[in-house]
Amino acid sequence: MNGNFNQKLREYIGFTEEKLKEYNKHTQESEAQKNLIDAMNYSLEAGGKRIRPVLVYAFCEALGGDYRKASAPACAIEMIHTFSLIHDDLPAMDDDDFRRGKPSCHKAFGEAMAILAGDALSVLPFEIIADDEFLTAQQKVKIISALAKAVGKDGMIGGQVIDMENEQRCDVDEENLRNMYRNKTGQLIAVSCVMGGICAGASENQLKTAAEYAYRLGLAFQIIDDILDVTSTAEVLGKPIGSDEAENKTTFVTLYGVEKAQEIASGITDEAMELLNEFENNDFLRELTEMLLKRKN
Repeated sequence: MNGNFNQKLREYIGFTEEKLKEYNKHTQESEAQKNLIDAMNYSLEAGGKRIRPVLVYAFCEALGGDYRKASAPACAIEMIHTFSLIHDDLPAMDDDDFRRGKPSCHKAFGEAMAILAGDALSVLPFEIIADDEFLTAQQKVKIISALAKAVGKDGMIGGQVIDMENEQRCDVDEENLRNMYRNKTGQLIAVSCVMGGICAGASENQLKTAAEYAYRLGLAFQIIDDILDVTSTAEVLGKPIGSDEAENKTTFVTLYGVEKAQEIASGITDEAMELLNEFENNDFLRELTEMLLKRKN
């Protein structure tokens, strides 16, 4: 990775951290909800790669926009992602006690407050987009519509349902896995790229290409997750390993083994790289794509 890439990545992440604090800060009017805001921020500030907001900014800039005017959708997608992690960790779902090396939200604040923190983080994104000073009314409607679809029954939440139901099945094949990953992981990554494009005034063809790139990126990202669940350590990942096997989940690793799964992820990443050729200013995105393929956590 070259210095320009690392500098830009730090810039995007630093801006995200700054704006997340601004969007969910304590005020005199919200003093009665202090515990809720603390629980929301506990999970928002737990770290993570901030890949989704980075993609919002990167596509905004790649398509000629000012990324600093895309902070609302960028922080919105990180809030949505965080809400999904809080709920995933609950005893009724994956029952994970740790997230990113820290006690899960329900361990730190109790189950009821964790549920409410997740709920709050699922709706605050639409408020900050609607109230944003930089987006036009048309852009706001387009972004809110795309984000809602990416999160709902035909998106992330629908993918989670497929994932849960697959735990009770012994006939899960690659087609099923690809469909589940497209919804559970790919939709939020795709809408991140699309929202960045909308902020930049991209054409419909550009938005479609951005989404197709993102679906491939999301699939490769999830396959690498499958591999790391087998090959990494809890210290490196910041969460328990071996959870897929413990929960009877079929993954690309259980279907094909680690080496073949890595080959598939590499091939899908190559497809994503090809789609980036449609965008002139793609250097950062190409390095980001390569970094995610080679990540260790």
